[in-house]
Amino acid sequence: MAQGTSTEPAPIPIPSAQPEGVNVHILYVKEKRQKELPLSLLDQPNPDDGIAGAKLGIADNNTTGRFLNQTFHMDVLEGDVDELIKGAEEKVASGDSFVIADMEPASLLKFADALKDKPALIFNAGNADDSVREENCRANVLHTAPTRSMLADALAQYLVWKKWPNWLLVVGPSPNDQLLADAYKRAAKKFGAKIVEERHFKIDTGNRRADGGYEQIQQQIPQFMQGAKDHDVVVVADDDEVFADYFPFRTWIPRPIAGSAGLVPSSWHPALELWGGTQFQNRFKKLSGRIIRPIDYDAWVATRAIGEAATRKQTSDFKTLRDYIRSPEFQVAAFKGVATNFRAWNGQLREPLLVSTPKHLVSVSPQVGFLHQFSVLDTLGLDKPESKCKAYTQ
Repeated sequence: MAQGTSTEPAPIPIPSAQPEGVNVHILYVKEKRQKELPLSLLDQPNPDDGIAGAKLGIADNNTTGRFLNQTFHMDVLEGDVDELIKGAEEKVASGDSFVIADMEPASLLKFADALKDKPALIFNAGNADDSVREENCRANVLHTAPTRSMLADALAQYLVWKKWPNWLLVVGPSPNDQLLADAYKRAAKKFGAKIVEERHFKIDTGNRRADGGYEQIQQQIPQFMQGAKDHDVVVVADDDEVFADYFPFRTWIPRPIAGSAGLVPSSWHPALELWGGTQFQNRFKKLSGRIIRPIDYDAWVATRAIGEAATRKQTSDFKTLRDYIRSPEFQVAAFKGVATNFRAWNGQLREPLLVSTPKHLVSVSPQVGFLHQFSVLDTLGLDKPESKCKAYTQ
């Protein structure tokens, strides 16, 4: 059986009497970010994005904990990175040894460096940047959010499986858009696809909320796409989510849209019903009053990883739990049909990823036929021989 693919976790051990019980304290830190208004009213951010997923994880941990004399608590801090560092140092000193972070890459690194000599393990649930897992990795950070390279590989595998190997790549103007485009270029080379042409989209859509704004977009997109080389699919790299949704049904010639709109790779989808997903979705909606988003799922996985470790080890000792979570023996069930765990070389969660339309699951990657010598999950993202992370080998 490939590493990380077991579907039958070992039975939970029955603890001996623990009069004082096991108490695990988790801290959720959320950086305040300035973002443009979403393209759709359906995509308005929720104040508790991510936090709600972690709260469900706490509830799930406590459901099992009631039988094992274990209790899980969560504190929440919101603010800029300096405020979060100050607050986290105080919380860690008082026993919050596990931290779930929703932060920008630079802030995450500054935060991790501030806590590097303290008894704290950070779970990055808030950004997909490859560099914080690679050349800028930190030994005190694990990652439950998938990387751009993992997401690009998940989509690329499906497009290649469909025999749609010729891509027209549309890239937005931001640095993050370029990073995502680089991930798609790498994925195309890795799996045998071809980028027949790359076009750079300058965001000039006028006032899309004004009367007639749609008419400007309706003319702008096909003009931008006119005269393109023959292609099977349009792959849009819009990491900042400010223009990709304009492309479906507006291209010059009829072609499917994928990447940041249309057919999209993600860690979770609010319509997933497989592997117990329906009851998971229902529990989240009952708790939060809304549908789940990928950031909620990524935060939930982090919280459950901590709970699973405490369940197996029957202790709240930080070093024992940290070492177990990072060990090859660790697994956490994540409603993906296989058990998941963390890559030993950079702390990234290895997991299947979903390829979906806005309303439905289309497929799950890794796709059939994409093989790996150890785990097919490692066909998604940078593999061990490619990794630039040194912190985990020191």
